[in-house]
Amino acid sequence: MNKHFLALFLVGFLTIPSLMSQRELTRSLSGTGTPNDSLNTGSTKVILSGKTKYTDYKIFSHDGAVSYIDTTLNIQKEYKFNYLRKDNFELLEFHNQGQTFNSLGYSFENLNQFPDIGFRAKQFSYFEIEDVKYYEVPTTTSEILYRTGLQQGQVVDALFTLNFSKRLNVSMSYKGLRSLGAYRQSLASNGNFRGTFHYTTKENQYEIKGHLTSQDFFNEESGGLTTSALNSFISDDPDFATRARLDVNLTDSENQFDSNRVYLEHSFKLVASKDTINNQDFSNLKIGHVFTNENKSYNFTQSAATTAIFGTANATDATDTDAKSRITNNEINLEFNSKYVLGKFKAKANYASYSYGYDTILNSNSTINKLKLEGSALSVGADWNAKIKNFKLNADASLTPGSGRLSGNYLKGEAIYEKDSLFALKGSLLISSKSSNFNTLLHQSTYDDYNWDNNFSSVNTRDLGFSFTSKWINAALNFTNIDNYTYFDENNAPQQFANQITYLKVKANKEFKFWKFALDNTVMYQNVSSGSSVFRVPDFVTRNTFYYTDYWFKGKPMLVNIGATFKYFTKYNANAYNPLLAEFTLQNDDQIGFPTVDVFFNAQVRRTRLYFKIDNVTSGFTDKNYFSAPNYPYRDFTIRFGLVWNWFI
Repeated sequence: MNKHFLALFLVGFLTIPSLMSQRELTRSLSGTGTPNDSLNTGSTKVILSGKTKYTDYKIFSHDGAVSYIDTTLNIQKEYKFNYLRKDNFELLEFHNQGQTFNSLGYSFENLNQFPDIGFRAKQFSYFEIEDVKYYEVPTTTSEILYRTGLQQGQVVDALFTLNFSKRLNVSMSYKGLRSLGAYRQSLASNGNFRGTFHYTTKENQYEIKGHLTSQDFFNEESGGLTTSALNSFISDDPDFATRARLDVNLTDSENQFDSNRVYLEHSFKLVASKDTINNQDFSNLKIGHVFTNENKSYNFTQSAATTAIFGTANATDATDTDAKSRITNNEINLEFNSKYVLGKFKAKANYASYSYGYDTILNSNSTINKLKLEGSALSVGADWNAKIKNFKLNADASLTPGSGRLSGNYLKGEAIYEKDSLFALKGSLLISSKSSNFNTLLHQSTYDDYNWDNNFSSVNTRDLGFSFTSKWINAALNFTNIDNYTYFDENNAPQQFANQITYLKVKANKEFKFWKFALDNTVMYQNVSSGSSVFRVPDFVTRNTFYYTDYWFKGKPMLVNIGATFKYFTKYNANAYNPLLAEFTLQNDDQIGFPTVDVFFNAQVRRTRLYFKIDNVTSGFTDKNYFSAPNYPYRDFTIRFGLVWNWFI
């Protein structure tokens, strides 16, 4: 699939109906008496026409949670206006969007049941099953995000969804990026295609939903600045104000990560009863089936070996050097739902098979005696969801017996107490035991030092979390223990830590408002009391945004958001980036920690949100000590522009 052709097709496809609908939209909005149109104000139901309102435009997450298409402008939208379209408070960007991220904090609340291919530095913008959304809309709906790139290029994220009937929805989404970057060998070219459908029969007896994804991530890899170029950057040599003049360690290297996935989930209601009082389902028995087939591949290529960086190379004449993985999973489940047994209970059985490896030996000096890791496993488990007055209880458990690489166990439970709209208190527990990622077990390369065949123990993770959300303050605490923590050491080799990792993370957010001004503050404290030699995070991370919000012009046609964001993290031995492995590795030579100030001017006109931003505005007169990883400078003073535009036909 040609991602650039698809992006252009979607943009053109979305533009035509939008132009046709503008007159109708203007007519329907003018009758609402709402200067600042938005589909989700949180309290006011905005009428889009005589028959539709914002609650009709629904978004369904993987677990069935419902939200609504939101066209408002607020500070959270500012935080999410980036390539990931997520709040990246706990991430440290590389200078060019579409590159990887270093980690300022870690979360273990959403671990997968089975191991992954690895090469995790390539998967920050990867759409997992849980990231794909489904829709229900009364009218044809589209959204487009545009954001300028660095030097050359841009990001476009386009969505088109419609309901052929109230029971059948389809959607297509594509996010494409191409950005050259300010430094040599920094080109990023990525694409994420998602297609979804959701259908239910008239009496809701049969339901089916599914999605198809095709994702590719290409990066030129520079290996960071050379020693002399690094000195020129730090000393702020005016001859190298144009960053492309700085020499880099790699001049002909690139890596590629590709994936495609087919996901299908359907269920049939065997037994259903109706409550004669309120005509609502009060008990039913459903049988369901879930099918997943996911393929991933990774490849690092060079036209000539760089022995000064990666060591001795002894290549064979292999033409296919990709590391490939495939995981196929079939689940059969039986669900019983009744208010008389406190909610929904689902028993499930899974049969999963996997394959990971290479088609041939890549290094003539390699002693590896197997090309692939293959196997299958049967697991059993159950889900439980209940609501008792103001309490919500959720549990998900799975056990995969045996001694294979898919064996392990998984338990996640949470209890939520909500007091109307005043506050919510949540406690969660996660216990996981599973194999480390496949690339830590088996890896091949033309370079001698990057070939291994390991037999690691299962990684055991226990995470206890608490969170409190309210209009006064939001706070969260996580306490995590990890046994057999797997990492890449200073020599770029995978290792397992012999002792236990003990990790504490406390995070709090509070916003102060006065008149048209606000100060939004987020602070995170972290402590690694055991295992800090291999598990490294900054002690403190803070983000403080001071901004002004008001309507401009007569009739209040425009809402503006103007402000500045200060972000700082304390110095720590941040992990180094290895482009051959597409992983982060330990290093003990450099400490990273610096402040940044970003200035923004955002505006909303009807359903269009405009974004204008200046990144790292103080870089012109501060010390050149800002790095995303050793040898990889963070971005300089950069001006960005973009918009998010929704159409409802």
